[in-house]
Amino acid sequence: MTLLLFNKPYGVLSSFTDPDDLGRPTLKQYIPVPRVYPAGRLDLRSEGLLLLTDDGRLIHRITHPRYKLPKVYWVLVEGVPDRHALARLQQGVRLKDGYVTRPARVVVMPQAPHVWPRNPPARSRGPTTWLQITLWEGKKHQVRKMTAAVGLPTLRLIRWAIGPLTLHGLQPGQWRYATPSEEARLYRLLRLPMPRHGKPAR
Repeated sequence: MTLLLFNKPYGVLSSFTDPDDLGRPTLKQYIPVPRVYPAGRLDLRSEGLLLLTDDGRLIHRITHPRYKLPKVYWVLVEGVPDRHALARLQQGVRLKDGYVTRPARVVVMPQAPHVWPRNPPARSRGPTTWLQITLWEGKKHQVRKMTAAVGLPTLRLIRWAIGPLTLHGLQPGQWRYATPSEEARLYRLLRLPMPRHGKPAR
C-alpha cells in the first residue's frame, strides 16, 4: 500500500492528464510515484492537501460522506461575516441548485494563517476575512458555493487537513509519503484493516 500527501498548487489539475488537452499543469509534473490516484479532488483555483494512494478501498472511504471524514479548509472571503452569516454556514446553506449542505464547523480565524503567497495573488475590493471551515461532505465547489450563498465570495481556498493528515511542512508542489503512524490513524478512523503487504521501496 502506498499513501502520499501532496500540496497542490493553484492552477494545477487534480489528475494526471488534462481531459481538455489544453496543456495545463497536472499531477504528472509533480508526482513520480506510479499507480497512485487522487482520493478526491481540488478544483483548478484551489490549493492544498491532496491524498494519493493505490488502495481503492481507502479512496472510497476518504471521499464518501458516509464515513464522516472531516476536511478542513482555510478560506479567504471578501467581506466580514456577521453572526447570521456564520450561523447559516454552520447550520446548513441552501445552494442555488436546491441542495442544503450538512452542518459544518465554521470559525473566524483571528489572524491570517502563515501560508505561501499565491501567484496570481487574490484580489479584493474591500475588507477580507479568513475562515476555517470543516466539512464532513464534499460536493463539487461546495465551499465556494456556501460562502457565495451568504454573500461572502471566496477569494482563496486552501485545504489544510483531511482527517488526521495536514499540510504541515509541505510547500506548494511538494509531496511526501505518509508515516506508518499516520497511515494507521487514517485506517483506524475509517474503520479499515491495514493492508498486510508492505510499501514499495522508496
